Amino acid sequence: MRHARRSGALHVLRKAERQNVRKPLNKNYSVFLNIPYDKPFENLYLAYIVGLVELGLTPKVTLGITDGTARIDRIFELLKSCRYSVHDLSRVEIDRKPPPTPRFNMPFELGLAFAWSRLTPANHDFFVFESVNRRAQKSLSDLSGTDFNIHDCTAKGIMRELRNAFARRENRPTVPRMMESYKELIRSLPALRKAAGTADLFQAGIFNDIVTTSTLRRNSSRPSH
Repeated sequence: MRHARRSGALHVLRKAERQNVRKPLNKNYSVFLNIPYDKPFENLYLAYIVGLVELGLTPKVTLGITDGTARIDRIFELLKSCRYSVHDLSRVEIDRKPPPTPRFNMPFELGLAFAWSRLTPANHDFFVFESVNRRAQKSLSDLSGTDFNIHDCTAKGIMRELRNAFARRENRPTVPRMMESYKELIRSLPALRKAAGTADLFQAGIFNDIVTTSTLRRNSSRPSH
């Protein structure tokens, strides 16, 4: 059974190459995904990818942008290339590694999105996700009045809140349908890791494979017109 799942996932990637699923989509479907890149967040990271793809959107992340003086410029360019952005503040906390410091990357990139949305209101909308109700209002009081999407630190909560955030999208799938796709992706991870040659899901290559696999599943489960 395990071998069959691995073979199936590899078949999906080969099929993607033939169908050119990786080709760029219209900017109006792109979503800048601002999340922490660490092992404890792995399942929620996958839920965001699957949820956005199920809604007909294309997640974009900063994986692959190297460190350097121009890194923030490249991050901002990626943000500006997206019609939407999703910012998860659930992990803005003190890092236990010495020296103990708070994690400010997510709020900083949210600030970029806020500024860009005010400068070009017709070109960008942003959504703020959290795991604990009312915490963001305290930690980021300048955003008082903003609707926060509370996902309870669960994959199901991510799916629910993505549907709420993108409520105007047509033909939104149900949460159970989205969770079915999420579970299918989880089963495909061993093969995807093997194909990418890494166990680390927070790398550009395997991220693209995950998006491709999720997109093919979504397309194959939708009736053709």
